[in-house]
Amino acid sequence: MRGRVEMHDKTLYHDANIHTMDPRYRRASAMAVVDERIIAVGTCEEAEAALSGHYRVVDLQGFTVVPGFIDCHIHFLWYALGARRLNLDGVASIGEVVRMVAERAAQVRPGEWILGHGWNRSLWPAADVPTRAQLDAASPANPVALTSKDGHTMWVNSPALAVAGIDRDTPDPGGGKIERDARTGEPTGLLRENAQALVDGVIPVPGPDACEEAIAAAIPRLHEFGVVGIHDCEDELAFRAFQGLAARGRLGLRVFMMIPRQNLDAAIKIGLRTGFGDSTLRVGPLKVFADGALGSQSAALLEPYASNRENTGILVASRGELEDVIFRASQAGIAVAVHAIGDRANRMVLDAFEAVQRRGIPFPLRHRIEHAQLVHPDDLPRFASLGIIASVQPVHATSDRYMADSHWGERASRAYAYRSLLALGARLAFGSDAPVEPPHPIEGIFAAVTRKRADEVLLPGWHTEECLTVEQAVSGYTLGAAYASGEEAVKGSLSPGKLADFVVLSQNIFAIRPDEIIQTKVLATIMGGDVVFDGMGLRA
Repeated sequence: MRGRVEMHDKTLYHDANIHTMDPRYRRASAMAVVDERIIAVGTCEEAEAALSGHYRVVDLQGFTVVPGFIDCHIHFLWYALGARRLNLDGVASIGEVVRMVAERAAQVRPGEWILGHGWNRSLWPAADVPTRAQLDAASPANPVALTSKDGHTMWVNSPALAVAGIDRDTPDPGGGKIERDARTGEPTGLLRENAQALVDGVIPVPGPDACEEAIAAAIPRLHEFGVVGIHDCEDELAFRAFQGLAARGRLGLRVFMMIPRQNLDAAIKIGLRTGFGDSTLRVGPLKVFADGALGSQSAALLEPYASNRENTGILVASRGELEDVIFRASQAGIAVAVHAIGDRANRMVLDAFEAVQRRGIPFPLRHRIEHAQLVHPDDLPRFASLGIIASVQPVHATSDRYMADSHWGERASRAYAYRSLLALGARLAFGSDAPVEPPHPIEGIFAAVTRKRADEVLLPGWHTEECLTVEQAVSGYTLGAAYASGEEAVKGSLSPGKLADFVVLSQNIFAIRPDEIIQTKVLATIMGGDVVFDGMGLRA
């Protein structure tokens, strides 16, 4: 069942296998909840003693309970609007993409944009090279813009280039590249990194009502996955929609909203600070990009790609620019989250954070690096020493494994080094990067614990020396996530005084074989004491 169900003001949950994630008392069998807070955790007798008067009693039938999951890296509006775009995830050839575009072109109005996401060139035959000519044949009258699975390359047709005013004389924007025909100099139809903004800027933006409707429709899907909170990596369009829903009491998620780099000056001017807001909607860190991505071969590397010895990736910001942004944001009380995937980008970002510290700017803020997929061994200890959170996505380690082996060669053996980072004292916060990957924490926990893909359970794990324990993996979606938003006092564990956000699981993921974790279902999701997803009849 879906929807928000109002519970009694007081509830005793008992007969449960509760993993609190609180180091003071890790296990319990009962919880007492009053309004939106937990007031007692322990045995049934201990929890019941904290309640008085009338209260509801809920038997959790021995199922395992963990804190509600928090996705620390998601593009939720983009995910929510996905039904309007062509889903190209897993499509195995250019011919199939062209067919899908042609079908959509036959359905839309002349001049209407055709948008899609998820194409992955690593799945295609080597001879399949995307060009605008292929899309022109499928859609001669409608502009087409298709983003790659990693979101760092856009494939467009001639009408889209024309609307954006891109031709052979258009210069590459800073931190971006317009791919060109080596013979004619004409754009091929591929736009990398910041060059995508040239087309993004002319695609019609959905209106506020459409954004709110899409988000409201997508929230129940996250509840089914056990997700009660997100760290959103988008812009003012999403922020406005979240505010509109919150004002009407329809925002059924706890949102930590990042600030895009282009809005830094405005945020400083009005005095906006990280942490402003309430338990429903809070201002998060500034989001900055340092490089591209693995799939687009634009992640910035210290040494060339194994698959292309002429390529070391793209830095979309300089060291000086990063240092300036981090300095100004920190002075204004705004934390910074920097996208860095390649080892050159990660080193540059760590250098910039260190330089700002040396300038006498203290770091009470929780700064972070997003992705941190390939970090040089010399730089791994710097996360802990500089207090930089590694905001990572475990499912990337397994979905990217073949690309990493192909493009990074032997360096892939030290990629996605979650266990090493933890052992060196770094803080980890986990997310999905949806819609790049599904926003399903169970899949992320499975990937972190086994280093396997969900469709390759019977195969050996990938560089299993970096596997985490189940508790460490769950912590990344709970305690680690709460720490990343500065809210560990109110969420992240099932402790007295904290918000009653928790998930009931179909299996005891702490006791079963790791390969069985992927079969685990979310039976119920409770947020602030209210059942927001009920797959086990808690309302009965």
